[in-house]
Amino acid sequence: MPSEIKKLIAENRRARFDYLIEEVVEAGIILVGTEVKSLREGQANIAESYAAIENQELFLINATIPIYAPASQFNHLPTRPRKLLIKQNEINKLWSLTQRKGKTLIPLKIYFDVNGRVKVQIGTATGKDNKDKRESVKKRDWQRDKSRLMRDRG
Repeated sequence: MPSEIKKLIAENRRARFDYLIEEVVEAGIILVGTEVKSLREGQANIAESYAAIENQELFLINATIPIYAPASQFNHLPTRPRKLLIKQNEINKLWSLTQRKGKTLIPLKIYFDVNGRVKVQIGTATGKDNKDKRESVKKRDWQRDKSRLMRDRG
């Protein structure tokens, strides 16, 4: 289970709307120094990213960590693929889950844990169709109206 979150860096809130998240795992991530400094400033974007298994290794693809300006010539590529650190048996489990039709691996959050390490929360997801999305909107609106009514009545 994911450890306690110390500082949230980036969250993919759209993922819970577009996908049905079934299983969540926590993974470490291999970064270079300027990427960590940029993350400490709270800059990252995982909205358009996904995770993929290649050669028995898990990679975070298309996640944007912007350039750290003070590093000038020693900077990193903002959207390079980044290796995720996870045990081999969990990689095998995720691979078997994603071989089913319509399953994918979506990053949900990037955060610093209590030890100061960068962690990525990955979820196995199935895409929702428009009917399910409308259902989610109705449920969210009803929860908002219900809390408003309860607040007004007492």
